[in-house]
Amino acid sequence: MENNKIVINKQNSNWETTLTAYKDMFGESPSESAIEAVKIFKNEEKKIILELGGGQGRDTIYFAQNGFKVYVLDYTNSGIVAIKNKANNLGLSDSIIAIQHDVRNPLPFDDEFFEGCYSHMLYCMALSTNELEFLSKEIRRVLKKTGINIYTARNTKDSHFGSGIHRGENMYEVGGFIVHFFNKEMIVNLSDGYKILDISEFEEGELPRKLYRVTLKKQD
Repeated sequence: MENNKIVINKQNSNWETTLTAYKDMFGESPSESAIEAVKIFKNEEKKIILELGGGQGRDTIYFAQNGFKVYVLDYTNSGIVAIKNKANNLGLSDSIIAIQHDVRNPLPFDDEFFEGCYSHMLYCMALSTNELEFLSKEIRRVLKKTGINIYTARNTKDSHFGSGIHRGENMYEVGGFIVHFFNKEMIVNLSDGYKILDISEFEEGELPRKLYRVTLKKQD
């Protein structure tokens, strides 16, 4: 188990190297999940949002272009630099605040600061169940009353589930990257203090990756 922890803690250097080597690793177009999130946030009249695990900013830019004020966190310095450069080049710097941060630590914001939170595949990174429970509570803390939390995660129907090196729980390392695969029990476990509005299944990429998109509303 100790060796697994060491490997998990080295994921940052893997992501730094990869995001530096590939300028637009996930493409320039927004993800399907971001397009859906914009619809949900607009319908709920949310304007100030937090994005976790922004990567190189393809979804961040889309949110800002749709009129949102976006505070985006990412694990890597290279990701944050890429987001800031894109925001500056597109004249969106006033709408995007990008900060390097490890979500295993408390979120660097006051209570009830945001109207919405969004993350695409951040939850299924190399985060243990205990760390995800902590993150879920932190997101709830920084959301205003009736705030919306939308996240996606690869699920146990994905073809990579059970392959590669087992790193504890439902985590498997494939190609140097660790994925925590979700089942619906995990979604329910992480919904404490929220109302589950929707759980949708969708596919993304060439594999294709199989994911859940989860929409939650903060409850008192």
